[in-house]
Amino acid sequence: MKKDIHPKYRDVVFYDTSSEFKFLTKSTIETSETIEWTDGKTYPVYKIEVSSESHPFYTGKKMLLDTAGRVEKFNKRYAKK
Repeated sequence: MKKDIHPKYRDVVFYDTSSEFKFLTKSTIETSETIEWTDGKTYPVYKIEVSSESHPFYTGKKMLLDTAGRVEKFNKRYAKK
């Protein structure tokens, strides 16, 4: 196997910004931000908009996540004139 061609596989905290939910898992994602976890260690953090804690399918709640203005663009484009 060739050396130094694989990305670094490490512990990363994923942070759901819509529900303030955080979970620690392994990933190869690159990020420059860090956060201190409950065990006192510092881990890289990656911010996400939707996770199982905030997705309507898993929560059973009908909530509208419009962080990028997609709904307005859709309504503007397909509005009846």
